[in-house]
Amino acid sequence: MKIGFDNDKYLTMQSEHIRERIAQFDNKLYLEFGGKLFDDYHASRVLPGFMPDSKLRMLLQLKDQAEIVIVISAEDIEGNKIRGDLGITYDLDVLRLIDAFQEIGLFVGSVCITKYAGQAAADQFKKRLADLNIRSYNHYKIPGYPSDVNRIVSDEGYGKNEYIETQRPLVVITAPGPGSGKMATCLSQLYHEHKRGIKAGYAKFETFPFCNLPLKHPVNIAYEAAPADLNDVNLIDPFHLEAYGETTVNYNRDVEIFPVLNAMFEQILGKSPYKSPTDMGVNMAGNCIIDDDICRQASEQEIIRRYYQALCDLKRGRGSKDILYKLELLMKQAYITVEDRSVVNAALDREAATGHPAVAIELPDGTLVTGKTTPLLGASAAALLNSLKVLGNIDHEIHLVSPKSIEPIQRLKTDYLGSQNPRLHTDEILIALSTSAASDKNAESALTQIPKLKGCEAHSSVLLSSVDEQIFKRLGLHLTCEPKYESKNRKYHKH
Repeated sequence: MKIGFDNDKYLTMQSEHIRERIAQFDNKLYLEFGGKLFDDYHASRVLPGFMPDSKLRMLLQLKDQAEIVIVISAEDIEGNKIRGDLGITYDLDVLRLIDAFQEIGLFVGSVCITKYAGQAAADQFKKRLADLNIRSYNHYKIPGYPSDVNRIVSDEGYGKNEYIETQRPLVVITAPGPGSGKMATCLSQLYHEHKRGIKAGYAKFETFPFCNLPLKHPVNIAYEAAPADLNDVNLIDPFHLEAYGETTVNYNRDVEIFPVLNAMFEQILGKSPYKSPTDMGVNMAGNCIIDDDICRQASEQEIIRRYYQALCDLKRGRGSKDILYKLELLMKQAYITVEDRSVVNAALDREAATGHPAVAIELPDGTLVTGKTTPLLGASAAALLNSLKVLGNIDHEIHLVSPKSIEPIQRLKTDYLGSQNPRLHTDEILIALSTSAASDKNAESALTQIPKLKGCEAHSSVLLSSVDEQIFKRLGLHLTCEPKYESKNRKYHKH
């Protein structure tokens, strides 16, 4: 993979900058952590070289100074809100996060339950936390939030919230997902700390948008494409422009809330430490791009992938046309079309030539490999085998898995497991390949090529089954699909 981002430089710069921000206040900083702390695959896709666990590795450089408070809304607990990428509820994700942080040596101080109003599910969750020796605190809904500043910054507002007892200079506020109440938790703590004579500070850590890149740089447009359902929009920070005469990029929600935040800072601290939303941020990632062209191209591919995802969601009865329209607009702003994704034409051309569904994979050196549907293999499985052959310099005519080995698996599927599709899925062909590798050197060689597929682009001329999609994802392939089923009459996709 071509590298466009210096990850080591990022880790050093980011941790040093946070240390500097801690020192600006009374050695106490509440840092609101936006986005994903674990597995930030969006950042790694648009910034080749950025490691998905970079934020965690950065925090580990500060682990002696840092503690983590995880925030979750009582309303999300009550409503069994699901984290889409993991398929688990927010309350279970809190427990997952606690385990993950503790396993790598980060200190989790407590859990804050926001918007608490006596919800039974929230009480049960608090009891579960107590049984695990994890402290929890209640924060409440404040009438008039966020506009009624006088009420919010008073004993009737933040004053009613339970004070979260923390031990370390850096308090990282994170959550399972958006809307959990991270910012309100930070500001409530500032209020309580100030009443105790501690002049604590607040800062915000968001990887995107990059304030030092142009508004319509593909990296920033890709950020808008990621949460298209949230209607986040990048814009020029007017407060920063007025205060310093410098053009920087921020996003609409931070710009819209800044006047209210500023008023809260003034009421809590006597004087606001910031003149703009950009001032509040501590992100250094924009300073670590070492090849702009590589990051531009990667971001353009991400925008196209988001567009295809919206098309497929609509076909499957999810998503909305508004999201699709927004992504179409973002593609126009980035001056790109689906023609800029080489695997698309490769898959469609192969389908047109064979009359059957096809899959194309672009290998690290730019080679395009395709796979067609056959009586033995689905197009995804065929494309995977063909790619492994190319990567391993194995002759295309060589069978890595003999047809005689495939036939018993097909019989098992159709005769005993009730499947109507005898062709092997990607998971099945990989298992068959690993079995062949025990006695066949070519199969063994092909198996060792699998890590090289990570980061490769792929496109299917039809919607894939969830099995094939998951295998592509686990292999690290960046998959898109045409929004159509293999059968024109099909209204849903059978596995």
